[in-house]
Amino acid sequence: MEMGKLILARHHESEWNKLGLWTGRRDRHLTEYGFQKSAEMGELIRDIRIDRAFASMQVRSIETLSSMLEATGRSNIPEEHSAALDERDYGDYTGKDKWAMQKLIGEERWDNLRREWDCPIPNGETLKMVSERVLPYFLETVLPHIRKGENVLVVAHGNSCRALIKYIEKISDEDIKDVEMPFGAVYVYDLDKAGHMTKKQTLSAPSDVNA
Repeated sequence: MEMGKLILARHHESEWNKLGLWTGRRDRHLTEYGFQKSAEMGELIRDIRIDRAFASMQVRSIETLSSMLEATGRSNIPEEHSAALDERDYGDYTGKDKWAMQKLIGEERWDNLRREWDCPIPNGETLKMVSERVLPYFLETVLPHIRKGENVLVVAHGNSCRALIKYIEKISDEDIKDVEMPFGAVYVYDLDKAGHMTKKQTLSAPSDVNA
């Protein structure tokens, strides 16, 4: 049977993205701009059949998914929401101003905290820890639908997307620090049966987000 496609997107601008605050596991709604751009992301995939959709349990991811599906005219497809796809827990840094923290701890340390594979945050998660919940969910719950020929839309968060991209594109622990899931981007993957990329198409709704 022919494999379906994985369509991967990051939620768009939330209230705390706009303020430049680390949001993590805190639940915050999309801004008006976030809703507008989410609809534009949906327009990018209007011509792609979507059979099933997944999102995190966080409202900004769910609102992005709903806006995308509404824009495609497919608001009644099966959906599943799971905490396995939630954003990284930023622990003690949750709610803090990212740019003030950059000045406080220095750019190198700040970059490492945001992008490194296994850089700890006090009382929070590393990207490696995020991967340890995202990847089993993808392999056990999402990928089987793609193997059945279904096209699947997954809307998650910056770091849960990066954890998936690391596996799908076979990116090393070292090189993942250079990978970011941009706001407004939609990646359309063809995968092999193990869930690794055979082809990738990048679509984008140009976005300006303070994050």
